Amino acid sequence: MAEFVVEFGKDGRPVEADGRLDAAAFHRNHQPIWAVLKNYLAGQSGDVLEAGSGTGQHVLYFAGRTPDIIWWPSDLHAAHLRSIEAWRAYAALANIKPPQPIDLSDPAWSPVPSDGKGPDKLLAIFCANVIHIAPWRVAEGLFAGASRHLRADGRLFLYGPFKRGGKHTALSNAVFDTSLRERDAEWGVRDIADVEALAERNGLKLAGTFEMPANNMILMFVRAGAAQS
Repeated sequence: MAEFVVEFGKDGRPVEADGRLDAAAFHRNHQPIWAVLKNYLAGQSGDVLEAGSGTGQHVLYFAGRTPDIIWWPSDLHAAHLRSIEAWRAYAALANIKPPQPIDLSDPAWSPVPSDGKGPDKLLAIFCANVIHIAPWRVAEGLFAGASRHLRADGRLFLYGPFKRGGKHTALSNAVFDTSLRERDAEWGVRDIADVEALAERNGLKLAGTFEMPANNMILMFVRAGAAQS
């Protein structure tokens, strides 16, 4: 079954006194996700933005394995920002920056915080379980920002459930998609072809598709014309 139907902290799971939220899906998917990301990020240096960090648990796990990468977590919801900061304080990792409130539906969003002390160009953007639980304009804003802020060799990693050729890859995803659209008509599992077309309009191209557990995928995008490695 695809993940994250309920907003973190509202699913009955405990919230720590310091505001740390715990996503059950994190415990299931962080290792498979890292198994893909490490092929492109391990041993690298630079800045990586996590767009829509949720609880903040993924960014901690990844940062602990990439000491030469500076991680920039972000989210739109106040409770998530509190959780990210609480996990950041709990882990005390020097390569995680304070979380930023970023609204991906604004195509002019920036990874640079209000004090101006932020990354120039990004080695990567990681975005998990966002574009299907949001209006399509969030996907449009994500790709517009990726086009502006990624380095020439930068990559966008997009994790979640996707359709192929207009069809769901599993019955559970079809059920999940129906539940999303009943909750908000602008939400829903996106088709890879539509996401790929959006990427191309922003000067990016699909460079890899990776099957994940629970009928999810990682889509990897690079700049059009960039050499693949």
